[in-house]
Amino acid sequence: MKQNESPADRAFRAEVRDWLGANLSGAFAHARGLGGPGREHEAFEERLAWERHLAAAGWTCVGWPAEHGGRGATVGQQVIFHEEYALAGGPARVGHIGENLLGPTIIAFGTDAQRARFLPPIVAVRELWCQGYSEPGAGSDLAGVQTRAVLEDGRWVVDGQKVWTSLALEADWCFAVCRTEPGSSRHHGLSYLLVPMRQDGVDIRPIVQLTGTSEFNEVFFDGARTDAANIVGAPGDGWRIAMATLGFERGVATLGQQVGFRRELDGVIELARRTGAVDDPLLRDRLTRAHMGLEIMRLNAARTMAGVAAGAPGPESSISKLVWGTWHRELGELAMDVLGAAGMIADGAPYDLSDWQRLFLFSRSDTIYAGSNEIQRNIIAERVLGLPRERRGTE
Repeated sequence: MKQNESPADRAFRAEVRDWLGANLSGAFAHARGLGGPGREHEAFEERLAWERHLAAAGWTCVGWPAEHGGRGATVGQQVIFHEEYALAGGPARVGHIGENLLGPTIIAFGTDAQRARFLPPIVAVRELWCQGYSEPGAGSDLAGVQTRAVLEDGRWVVDGQKVWTSLALEADWCFAVCRTEPGSSRHHGLSYLLVPMRQDGVDIRPIVQLTGTSEFNEVFFDGARTDAANIVGAPGDGWRIAMATLGFERGVATLGQQVGFRRELDGVIELARRTGAVDDPLLRDRLTRAHMGLEIMRLNAARTMAGVAAGAPGPESSISKLVWGTWHRELGELAMDVLGAAGMIADGAPYDLSDWQRLFLFSRSDTIYAGSNEIQRNIIAERVLGLPRERRGTE
């Protein structure tokens, strides 16, 4: 992609690279590479301070329109920013959910009052967000949501349970899909509500994962309240809004994610050389296939950027989620096979994991969160390829 960059894009790349080089130093030098999936417990306060430093210099929400606090960067420039950020070893972003999911949704579907209230704190990293989609009985099948919300005296009253809620303990707000029409089922009768997390009636319980960390949480709503105006779109339009949010989640930031994948793959290759596993023809073939898969992933992601440029990405974005989730899980498995028996031994007591062990364990979830492989295949089959719908329920 660099070969096709315009002079303006090359200048933008140089600006981003120079700024990151100058600022990921001093007090922030130790933040390089911290955080990320399976490691969100690392230096959260330091990463929050770094992100507010980014905001003060105008480097958050770079793709948002200028009138909403962004830089109005083109899709190509957004890709450049995420690539350079990953190459510089920038720490995992704590405001990712607000910046890349909720913010674009509010810009596309919110009211002027909602944009004025919610966008500036996201840009400044003054308010953090979490996503209230999955439930114990509605994970991959989001249409099965049972969390209820009833409008009483000008406020929505929310009751129900969400699960696998990333970073809920740190979040100030949650965008939650709730059933607001009694007796409705499936995609009908759902609404997209913005709910404050720091109130009576919200109980957050961390879930200890295979990695020993707790990025994911259970969230119980028991009479939690939010203003009637804190609904995005019309009542009953929640499914459409929620699907658009998932499309934004699979936008340009995934190209920066792939720089991290490249670093991990390079590390596995070096590990194979160091342990002698590279001499095994079967492992060498898998390493080659992993390299080819990453190149295919990048080309496919670049192709789907056309959907981002046109607004909310379409169902084709499910291809990207299916490809990267499967590839990353397989990379974790490959890392364990390269390690051999040594991969079974913890780095220290009681449960200190190596980076490769953490990659293997956490990447099991990559094919589930943000849309499971099963659901992505159905979306691709039905909405992209035009195949008959899968039989569901009593159909």
